[in-house]
Amino acid sequence: MKRIFILLCLFMMPNVFAEEVIIASDTAQPKPVTQQPVAHKPTPNPLTVSQNIMFDNCTKIFGVNQEKLFYLTLASISANRFNVEELQSSHGYIIFSANRNKYLATISRIDKTNAILKITPCNNVYNFPPGIITNTFKYIDLNMTQSI
Repeated sequence: MKRIFILLCLFMMPNVFAEEVIIASDTAQPKPVTQQPVAHKPTPNPLTVSQNIMFDNCTKIFGVNQEKLFYLTLASISANRFNVEELQSSHGYIIFSANRNKYLATISRIDKTNAILKITPCNNVYNFPPGIITNTFKYIDLNMTQSI
């Protein structure tokens, strides 16, 4: 008899552990608290996000002659799928467009075995994705030993 009484009492009690409720101040009806799924936002690649670039990061000296560096730069621009707007091999410059901006790649001779590459924006606004410069420099570094 005692057991039946305890069971009836348990069934008659309101559900305490059903779910949490928060009573809003403007309404008297309780609203259940549910956890919202957390949306995973991918973090952008820092090489593709526009950043302020120091001028020192736009230049690099390579251990190849000026002619080879010109062709390697042209190959790098093509491999990165940038659009070549204008090029002049006698003075060693290439104007290309990437990310809706135009850039000037200037190749200068230091001595017989060294040349310098300088990539600068044509509008002199040094706020652009650093991947344009770093990908070009990496391509040249990887292919310097290849014959042209």
